[in-house]
Amino acid sequence: MGATNVILSTAIPLRNDGLPRANMEPDKGDTGVAVYFKRRGKDMVFACDKYRQTSDNIYAIVKTMDAMRGIERWGASDMMERAFSGFKALPSETAGESWWTILGCNASSTRSEGEAAFRKMALKVNAEDPQDASGRMQKLNLARDQMRGVKI
Repeated sequence: MGATNVILSTAIPLRNDGLPRANMEPDKGDTGVAVYFKRRGKDMVFACDKYRQTSDNIYAIVKTMDAMRGIERWGASDMMERAFSGFKALPSETAGESWWTILGCNASSTRSEGEAAFRKMALKVNAEDPQDASGRMQKLNLARDQMRGVKI
């Protein structure tokens, strides 16, 4: 996958030379595993805490990486970039615009009017330009959350 700066993080006790002790499990039952690395200049991480043994969580990450290497080998590597881009954080606000402006309402609109406006705008966004819908839908979702009083 072209990863660099790979770090395996577990709660397994280490030997004096820094390597994990053989056949050991973490003292406090924390069997979670994370692999931190850089790929194409970006910080990435795979994490797993699904299983009861650390070795099983490591194996799950190994199998995930094998599958992703396969995706690249089989010529669908742009899917890898899209998979990782899905983990980017959403913007924290709607660039200072009020929810009613984005949804095409006025400041005194009720919540039900806002919800109706959101549904209408969402249908319009997807119908007009499906290729550009993602960014515009994100803005509509943030406006709807602002209208509902959800902390962003």
